[in-house]
Amino acid sequence: MKNLSLGIDTSNYKTSVAVVDCAGNVLFDSRNFLQVKKGERGLRQSEALFQHVQQLPSAVEEALCNDEIRNSIGCVSVSASPRNAEGSYMPVFLSGVSAARCISSALNVPLCKFSHQEGHIEAIRFYTPLKEKKHFICFHFSGGTTEALLVDEKPVIVGGTKDISYGQVLDRIGVAMGLFFPCGEEMDKMTSYIKGTGDKYLSPIKVHDGYVNLSGIETQAQRLIGKVQDDILVLQLFERISESICSMTRELSEKYNVKDFIYAGGVSCSSYIRKYFNENMGNDLNLFFGAPELSSDNAVGTALLGGKTIWR
Repeated sequence: MKNLSLGIDTSNYKTSVAVVDCAGNVLFDSRNFLQVKKGERGLRQSEALFQHVQQLPSAVEEALCNDEIRNSIGCVSVSASPRNAEGSYMPVFLSGVSAARCISSALNVPLCKFSHQEGHIEAIRFYTPLKEKKHFICFHFSGGTTEALLVDEKPVIVGGTKDISYGQVLDRIGVAMGLFFPCGEEMDKMTSYIKGTGDKYLSPIKVHDGYVNLSGIETQAQRLIGKVQDDILVLQLFERISESICSMTRELSEKYNVKDFIYAGGVSCSSYIRKYFNENMGNDLNLFFGAPELSSDNAVGTALLGGKTIWR
C-alpha cells in the first residue's frame, strides 16, 4: 500500500528530505546545512541554489535506497515558496520543486506543493492536541521571519515584527562577535554558561498591538560588543526577546480571544526561551513548543501536509 509521503524542503540555509507515514512516524530525515563562510551573514540566492543542487541528489538517493520505502511512496511534497501568499517567491525553492517533479513523475505519484512556512507550522501542529483544531495562533520565528498567524479558514498575519526578525538580530550580533552563521544555536548554548547579572544593558523591546520593532535592540547590542562580556550580552538579548514574545502572546490572546498557541521556526528551538515561558507564563493559556528537531528547518512538516492528501 502506497501510504508514505516524501517531503523536500530547500530553505536558504538547509537541504532537507524526509519520509513519514500516516501516523506521523518519521522513517527518514536528512538535513544538511548550506556552507556560509565565517564573517558572512548569509548566502546569495544563486549560491544557496547551487549548494541545494549539489546536496539534494545524495539525500534523495539515501531516502529511496530502501525498497520497502521506495515502493510505498504515495506522494511527493515540496516547499515551493516562503509563504502561502501571492507573490511569495525565493529562487532556492526551485531546486526542491525541480527534484520533486522528477521524483513524482518517475514514481507516478501525485506532486503536492506547499509553502516553507506551512511546513514549519505542520511539523509542530501535527504532534499537538491542536492537530485538528481550526482556530489558533501560530508564531513563526525563523532566520528571516517573525510573524504571528491567526489560523482559521485562511491564515492571517496579526502580529510579529515591523522591521527585522528575531533570527536576524541574533545572527547579526553573533557574526559581529565572531561566531559562525547561523548563530542562534551557539548563542542559546551561551546562555547556560552564566547566571543573570544585576546590570541591565539592553532596554526592553516595546510591544504594541502584537507587533515589535527590533532594529533598536540590534543597534544597542552592536554598540555594546567589546564593552560588555559576550555571554552576558547574549543572555540579556535572549531575556529581552523572551519578554517580548510573552507580551505579544498576551496581547494577541486578549485581542482575538484565543487560548491556543503554537511556536514554530528555528528561534523557537531555544532552550532559554522555552525555560522563560515555563517560568513566566502560567497555566491559563495552551502553549505548544514542538520538539527542537522539528522547530528548525526540516522537510517533515512538508511531508505531513502532502500525506494528508492521500490519508483521507
